[in-house]
Amino acid sequence: MERGAAAASGCGSASGLSNLQMDSETALELVKQGATLLVLDVPQFTLFGIDTQMFSVGPAFKGIKMIPPGPHFVYYSSSNREGNAFSPVVGFFIYTSPSEVIVHKWLQQEERLIKLSDEEEVRYCEAVKNLEFDRQLGPYALNHFGEWKHLSNYITKKIIERIEPIGGEITIAREAGLVDTVPKTAMEKRLMEQFKDSKFSRLAEKSQRGCYYTSIPNVVKHKGICGEELTSLNLDKTQLLEAILMKEYGGEEDLLLGELQFSFIAFLMGQSLEAFLQWKAIVSLLFGCTDAPFHTRSHLFAKFIKVIYYQLKHGFRKDHTDTLDLEKGASVVLDDSWLSKDIFLHRLCKDFFSLVQEASVVDGDLLTWTRKLQGLVETTLGWDFQNDAAGGIYGEDDEFAPVIEMLDSTSSGEMAAKTIA
Repeated sequence: MERGAAAASGCGSASGLSNLQMDSETALELVKQGATLLVLDVPQFTLFGIDTQMFSVGPAFKGIKMIPPGPHFVYYSSSNREGNAFSPVVGFFIYTSPSEVIVHKWLQQEERLIKLSDEEEVRYCEAVKNLEFDRQLGPYALNHFGEWKHLSNYITKKIIERIEPIGGEITIAREAGLVDTVPKTAMEKRLMEQFKDSKFSRLAEKSQRGCYYTSIPNVVKHKGICGEELTSLNLDKTQLLEAILMKEYGGEEDLLLGELQFSFIAFLMGQSLEAFLQWKAIVSLLFGCTDAPFHTRSHLFAKFIKVIYYQLKHGFRKDHTDTLDLEKGASVVLDDSWLSKDIFLHRLCKDFFSLVQEASVVDGDLLTWTRKLQGLVETTLGWDFQNDAAGGIYGEDDEFAPVIEMLDSTSSGEMAAKTIA
């Protein structure tokens, strides 16, 4: 995550963007062609972010200019007067067009951004286009736009409108209903602690409707089929993947990848527990397929591995200059709990890498990106898949261990192993 000095202090005119190393004429053209996010009355010390960039708001800050067209994620965390305690992150997606102006205003009573009336918005839009706010707008760090595109290239306006909650705001403060019901992995515990320690936990007496994510079952259950077939359906999620693609996405693979990126961004930057669970569900579904990657959906899996490669590459970056973390309210890096071999991702990666390695025929792009992903997690996390002595053994509390259940009376005496993803 990149700090923006110009945005933090609220300065940086079109003729003085030295950090972008361009002449004033080029900068002015970018200001006019790029979108602008105008945010009024945001208190000093508020943590404010767009995409992979986050700032500590200065006294003159009024937003971001030169925003490239396309999807973006805006997020913020309000601060106390001393600037050393922060509330849970609130975030929302926008989809910008060239020269578009988006206006929000800080509502002090609720410590959040709200939209203006149409009449007020028109007035402020004209002021922005006349460069009246130019010196109070920080420039979008265009040298980091390439990294953001890798994280969001499948997110379309249609996907945002389909998934975003009513009102658009994504925040763990509205996810009270999830706190006591989800599996207690290290990351989930961190997010739940953030919620319970905040003032929002006292305000959210009941969970509000969140994002409209696609429902993805952990286990395939069908009555009237034999135990062997049921076991097969759960050991290879290919049929489940096909059913979801057809029913929920109309066969459009990129919509699934767009939801994967949407949930990752909402989780990593928006600190949403609901988003983490959805990202985990999609990753588990895709990594749980043993036939589709090599026969029916090779192209989809090549794209999927590329997507998760860039997600983990960004999440595990060690050269971030910011020191903001969950305890202070926001973070766009994955913490050390992800280094453990106990997390779900280690098991899924290990099994998938073995599948690709042992396959007789593999799509070239899929093989290339799988090797890149394996190299990334091995060098970044220190995972050694070749010499992992415990690789083939499920621990007693492993959420991916087979669950043995008695079938109904029609198959009395038979047992089926179901692999939970």
